[in-house]
Amino acid sequence: MSRNAKINVLLLLVVVALAVLPLALGLGDDEEEPFTGADAQAETAITEIDPDYEPWFSPLYEPPSGEIESALFAVQAAIGAGVLAYYFGLRRGRRQGEQRALARRDAGAPPDTAVPRDAAAGAERESGV
Repeated sequence: MSRNAKINVLLLLVVVALAVLPLALGLGDDEEEPFTGADAQAETAITEIDPDYEPWFSPLYEPPSGEIESALFAVQAAIGAGVLAYYFGLRRGRRQGEQRALARRDAGAPPDTAVPRDAAAGAERESGV
C-alpha cells in the first residue's frame, strides 16, 4: 500500500470516528434537541443571560421549517465544496499542462504542437531509440 493510500485510509477513519463517536458515546443526550446548530444554541444562551435582548436586525428569509433550513444549509455547503473542488482541479490541470509543455520543450518538439503520447512512443519504437 502506497503512502498516499495509507494517509487516505487514516483520514477516512478519522472522519468516520468524528461522525460515529458522538452518537456512540451518547453526547448530547441531556439536551432537548442535541443536533441543533450553533445559531440556535447561541440564541438560547443569549435569552438566558438577557431575556429583554432585541436583535439588531431580522433575517431576509425565514424558512418555514427546520428541515428546509437544514436543506438550504446543505445546498450552500455543496456549492462551496464544488467551488473549492473546481479551483483545486483547475490548478492541478494547469500544473500538469505546464509539466507537459516543459517535457515537450525538453524533447525538442515545437511548443505550439501537441504530440500525443501514443504517437511519440510509436515514433521512438520505429526509430529504435
